[in-house]
Amino acid sequence: MAACLIEKNAAYGNASAEPIGVFAKRLNTLDQIDVRIDDKLNRLQKGHEYPGDDTIIDLAGYLILRMIIANKAQKQ
Repeated sequence: MAACLIEKNAAYGNASAEPIGVFAKRLNTLDQIDVRIDDKLNRLQKGHEYPGDDTIIDLAGYLILRMIIANKAQKQ
């Protein structure tokens, strides 16, 4: 999981922890991650998977990122 998160972080430019907020500028970082988690849960509930995606791994990754970001926010 760590390798997957590191790889995706490099590919997406740390978008989870530092979202650019063009359209979702009213949402804080945790809220934006929660939206992504909801999207993954929706895919699982409806049984829709994009070819090549692993929704379970993506969901686990977002849950871990959420815990890390929430933990950092609590320390501030």
